[in-house]
Formats: sequence, structure tokens, C-alpha cells
Amino acid sequence: MAGKISGIFNILATPFTADYTVDYDSLKNLVKFQMDKGAHGLTILGVMGEAAKLSVDERKAVMDTVIETVDGTIPVVVGTSHQDTNTCIELSVAAFGAGADGVMIAPPRMEDKSDDAIMALYSTIAEIITDPIVVQDFPPINDVIMSPDLLARIASAIPNAGYLKLEDPPLMEKISAIRERTDKFEIFGGLGGMFLLEELNRGASGTMTGFAFTEILVAVFDAFNDGRIADAEAIFDKYLPLIRYENQPQINLTIRKEFLKRRGAMTNATPREPFNPIDAGTHEEISWLLKRVGIDDPTVKLNL
Repeated sequence: MAGKISGIFNILATPFTADYTVDYDSLKNLVKFQMDKGAHGLTILGVMGEAAKLSVDERKAVMDTVIETVDGTIPVVVGTSHQDTNTCIELSVAAFGAGADGVMIAPPRMEDKSDDAIMALYSTIAEIITDPIVVQDFPPINDVIMSPDLLARIASAIPNAGYLKLEDPPLMEKISAIRERTDKFEIFGGLGGMFLLEELNRGASGTMTGFAFTEILVAVFDAFNDGRIADAEAIFDKYLPLIRYENQPQINLTIRKEFLKRRGAMTNATPREPFNPIDAGTHEEISWLLKRVGIDDPTVKLNL
């Protein structure tokens, strides 16, 4: 294990070959790429890591490959959410056995979505998993709403569930509501990094997002934490068009992977089916956008 879960964690994409098998060579390259760009940690097998499209064996192989490549240099959080609780626990045990620093778990789709049912789910998992759990609050993937009261209850009752990946808008208002109820959560934003500055200003500990230009978010985070607020604002505002464009509904992952391919991080930009392709106009707009924000060579680490 590498250390504290805090700062800018890249939600790692999962590269595939042209025939949709996991591209483990590109995966290793992508891990090294994110480390080179200054990521404080990696979160793997999240929604944008296409975990739901992978078999359990593939998820374990991806996990092992990433953790082996990182080799303890930075923390790794492994997404272990699964519709079956026992499989979630199995994946979590395997993750910590491989050297993960935390696991990220969202509730599955549930008939009973009551606070007591959700509390019982995390309590059941925590009977086996005593290492760090990142609670994932992202209603679009499971149609489960977790109120600030419930989240504070989880943080109080399950000490190792002290981390929250929050993607339930309005984000900033929910951060403040949670902070009013508990100080036991390290809160991470997401949603492509669109609200990073505001999240930090409300008391977030960082973000977990797959934005393809990790070094931009790291520079914003570092400047903000150093008290150089004007610098943080200037960096964020300059590159906000990149964040905005990448975060388009339906095609956000396909755009993200195209950026990563252009940056030399992976060989093939195609997600695993089913996915939404991007058209020729979008490819042209990506080139236009890079030019507009002053990125002549996307393979080079930005000088921020």
C-alpha cells in the first residue's frame, strides 16, 4: 500500500484492442502516463473504467496489472461494486490481497432503497472488509439516493468507510450539507472535474475523475492548497473548454479515450461495446479545441 487517499485520483480508463479484448500493454502504459502527469493516486474499475463490461476474471486481471505497475508508488483504489454482495466482497478481498489502498463501492440496484437497507449493505460488507472503503454516491448508475443524513450515519457507524466519491448534483450544496453533519468523511468530487474549484472551496479533499489532462487538475489542486487562489482560478479557467467538451453526455468516454490516444497513452481509443462512437466532426473539433487552448503537442506534459 502506498499511502493516503487524498488529492487528484485519476479514474483510469480501461484500454481495449481493436477486437475488444483488454489491452494489457496499453494499460501498463496508461498507468505510467498518469503517474508521469502527477496523479496523486489512481481509481480503477469505475464507471468510466467500463467495469460493468468486464468479467470478474478480467476485473481481477486489470487490478493485478495496475497494482503491479504502480509498485507502491501512489495509492490505488479499486472499484469493486457488483450487483451481488458476495461478489463485491470477493473482489474487495482480492483487491486488498493484491495491495490496493482502498475499494470504491456503490450500492447496487435495489428494490428496497431505504436508508436502513443501504446501511445494512455497507455494514455487511464492513464485517469482512476492514480496510478503507470509498462510498460511491452516483445515482445515475443505480437509482439510489443517499441523503446527507444517511451518509453521515454511514461515516459514524463504519469507521473505515471514511471516504466519499460524490457525484449527486448539486455537488457543492451536498458537500456543505454533509460537512454540517460530519467531519468523518474525506470527500471527493467527480463529474469530469467540471466543478473542481468549487468543490475544493466547499471542503472537498480532491477529486476522482478520468479527465485526460491530469496535470491540469493537479496544478489547480496544488495552487489552491498553497493559497494561490488566483493561480488556481487562472489555470482552471484557461483549460475549462477541455473539461467542458470532454464531459459531453453519451460520448464523454469516447472523447476521453480519443484524447488519451492522441496523448500517446493508449493504442486504441475505442471503448468496449456497447458504446457511442464519435463522428468526423467531433474529431475535427478536438483538434480545433487543442489549438484554442494552446496545446500544440498533446503528447508533451503541459508546463503549468
